[in-house]
Amino acid sequence: MRIKDFLRLLGQEIQAPDEETFDLFAQELPSSQNLGFIDSKAKTLDLTIAGRDLTIHQSPGILSSSRAGGTTGAVVWKITPLFAEWISSATNPLFAQGILTSGSSVIELGCGIAGIVGLLLAPRVSSFLLTDQIYVAKLLEENINENVPTTGTVTVTKSRPATKSAKSITGSSDSGTGTGGGQIRFATLDWEEDEATPSLLSSSTSLFPSSPATNLPPSRKGNTFDLILACDCIYNEALVKPFISTCADLCRLKSSSPGHEHSDDEDDSDEERNPAIVIIAQQLRDPSVFETFITTFAEDFHVWRVPDEMLRLERGLKKEDGQGHGRAKGKVKGKGKGEGQEQEQGKEGGRGLGSNTGFVVHLGILKGTIGAEVLEELSSTWG
Repeated sequence: MRIKDFLRLLGQEIQAPDEETFDLFAQELPSSQNLGFIDSKAKTLDLTIAGRDLTIHQSPGILSSSRAGGTTGAVVWKITPLFAEWISSATNPLFAQGILTSGSSVIELGCGIAGIVGLLLAPRVSSFLLTDQIYVAKLLEENINENVPTTGTVTVTKSRPATKSAKSITGSSDSGTGTGGGQIRFATLDWEEDEATPSLLSSSTSLFPSSPATNLPPSRKGNTFDLILACDCIYNEALVKPFISTCADLCRLKSSSPGHEHSDDEDDSDEERNPAIVIIAQQLRDPSVFETFITTFAEDFHVWRVPDEMLRLERGLKKEDGQGHGRAKGKVKGKGKGEGQEQEQGKEGGRGLGSNTGFVVHLGILKGTIGAEVLEELSSTWG
């Protein structure tokens, strides 16, 4: 499917960031979301997401510490299970329209200690690289080891990105119903300090030579990505610019790789020719922070908000819901210090992704990586 046909499904590109901010924050948002974590006091969470039971270990101590560089990746946030279920679903428009396939290479920014998005999506793609600051590595390794079947031992090895040493977790996921069975890897990537270069992205050596990723063309082995993901990383205005710059640098890796050319006439369903796509999911909290994000994002990217109807999961459409949004099945139960605190997915503040639930998803394509004729045709479609 041509990329322009997929983009046509998204509707009109965002032209006025201030209007996007007004449209989203003018409506009444659920008051029960608060900051948006599931249980900030629990050391362990039992989650059921898309039929998979996960045990996630988190660190309330790190969250409440004064660690320089941030602590928010130490716990799981409400939007994460919802986004993980949506992005990994076969009915997700990226999969349904052939933009994301079992041969795709994916990177996540700000994965946190849980790695939930990677755990759900990795079985459906060729490779999945988790990135964050070094402090999440220990618990992330524990959570990956506990929740994903592997064809070998998942280990932490030393590697060296562009500006500082890092750790890499390498493993091969073969769970789920997808046909990708992709590698799960981890590398440190600090948006303010590190550069998104091929040397960073190829610094982790796979322990599993039979993984599908080794069968990709040479230009695709570990140094370019089809999809860049981020879930609930927009909360600090000072981090917005380095975050968007990192997204842009990752997109340029693909646009500048050998054999990649955007085309207006050829079938753009070939992942080698499609531009890298950025998907950013976030909880709406502060309108000023959001406006800084959407304005900065739109400076370097063509930006669309994913329509609410495309965020719904078919099995989550229930008449009594009243809004028809998908739900993460099952319950979320905290153990340890927060034992006894239990939340059922689907209650107010957790009805699924959508503008009126406060959980939105935006898609971006770096300017200059998509043909002018495609943009003109899309523009004429929407007037």
